[in-house]
Amino acid sequence: MESYAAVLSIAIPGFVVLIIIEAIVARIKGIEINNSFDFISSMSSGMTNTLKDLMGLSIVIISYGWMENAFGLFDIQSNVLLYALAFIGLDFAGYWSHRFNHKINLFWNRHIIHHSSEEFNLACALRQPISNLIGIYFFLYVPMALLGVPQKIVAITAPLHLFAQFWYHTRLINKMGILEHLLVTPSHHRVHHAINPEYIDKNFSQIFIVWDKWFGTFQEEIKGTEAVYGIKRPANSWNPLIINFMHVWLLIKDAWRTNSWRDKILIWFKPTGWRPDDVKEKYPVDAIEDINTYQKYQGRQSKSALYFAWFQFVTNVAILYYLLMTIGDYSILGILTYGAFVMTSIFSYTSMMDGHRLAFVFEIIKIVFAGLVFYNYKSWYNIESTIPQGNLLLVVYLVLSILGTFLILQKDYRDSSKRFETSH
Repeated sequence: MESYAAVLSIAIPGFVVLIIIEAIVARIKGIEINNSFDFISSMSSGMTNTLKDLMGLSIVIISYGWMENAFGLFDIQSNVLLYALAFIGLDFAGYWSHRFNHKINLFWNRHIIHHSSEEFNLACALRQPISNLIGIYFFLYVPMALLGVPQKIVAITAPLHLFAQFWYHTRLINKMGILEHLLVTPSHHRVHHAINPEYIDKNFSQIFIVWDKWFGTFQEEIKGTEAVYGIKRPANSWNPLIINFMHVWLLIKDAWRTNSWRDKILIWFKPTGWRPDDVKEKYPVDAIEDINTYQKYQGRQSKSALYFAWFQFVTNVAILYYLLMTIGDYSILGILTYGAFVMTSIFSYTSMMDGHRLAFVFEIIKIVFAGLVFYNYKSWYNIESTIPQGNLLLVVYLVLSILGTFLILQKDYRDSSKRFETSH
C-alpha cells in the first residue's frame, strides 16, 4: 500500500499539470471545455477512487498469482517479452471487461461514473469507480496466466496501462494520421463517450484500437456529427458517490416493484437500460430523447457556492495528499477512519453543489469522524510533526466548512423560494 501511495503522490501532480496545460490551450483557442462544478466533481471522483484503493475496499475472488501458479504452461526468460505480453494481455482483458460493463445491466453500474460527465476533458478521465468492489473479470486474465507472465510483471505493468489511458480524454487533439489505425486516439475516444445514436457503445479499446476493429465495435468520428457527452439517463448530480450507485439503486427498486418473478432475476443480466414493462410504465425515469435539445445539468451555480466548492476541493486535496505521504504510519483502522472522513467531506461539498440539504447532515458526520480521531490520537494523525499548527488549521477548516455549508444552503433555499414565488 505504501508503494501504491508513493506512485500516486507522483502521478497526481503530473495529471494536474496536464489538466492545467489543457485548460490554457483551450482558452487560447477559444474552446470552452471546462465547467467548474463538473471539473470539481470529476476530480473529486478521482479522489474517492484513490481512497477506495487505499482503504482496501476491494474483494478479489481469484487472484492472478493463483491463476499463474495453477495454469502457467511456459517459462519465458525474456523480460522484454514478458512486459510486452503483460501489456497486450491487460489490454485484451480491458477491452472485454469494458464491453461487458457497457452491455450488461448490473455491470454498467461499475462504469457509469466514468461516462457521467457532460463535458469531455482530461479531468473527466479521473471519474473512476468505487462501485467495482468485487473483481469479477478474473477469467479474462487466464491467457496471460497460461503464458506464465509473473504476477510481479503484471503488478508493474497495470498502473502504466491505466495511466496511458489518461491523455486521450481531450477535445483539443484532432485525428492523428497513421496512429488512428493502431492506437486509441482522442478522436476514437470522443466517439466512445458520446451518446449520439451513431456513436453509442462503440470503441471499447483502451490502448490498441485493433480490438474494436477485429470484434466489430469500431466507429470512426464522423465529420459534421459533433459528439454529445454524458449518459442517456442523466445523473443530474455533482456527487460522485451518488452517481456511483444510482444505476444499481434503480435496478433494486425495479426488481422489487415488478410483479414478474422472472423479471426480478433477469433484470440484472439483461442489456443495459432494460426495465420490466410493468415497472417502466408505472415508474418512468428521465432519459434523453433528443440530444439536440437537451440542456446540460447546472445544479445551483451561485457564485458563493462555486467559491466555497473550490475552497472545499483544494482543502480536501491537501488532506488526502497528507494521507498519501504518511500512510505508512497508520494502522488499518486509522486509514479507514481517515478515508471515511475525506469520503464524507466529498459527499458533503458535492451535495452542496447540488443544493441538497444532505450536505449539512454529512458535515455533522464529518465532525464526528474528526472528533474520534482527535480523541484517539490527541492530534490529527501527528500532523504537527510535519505542519506547524496543523491541528489548529484543521479545526479552523471544520468550523468554516460547517458554517459555510449552512449559510450557502440557506441562501440558495431562500433564492430558490423567491424564484418560485416570482414564477407563480
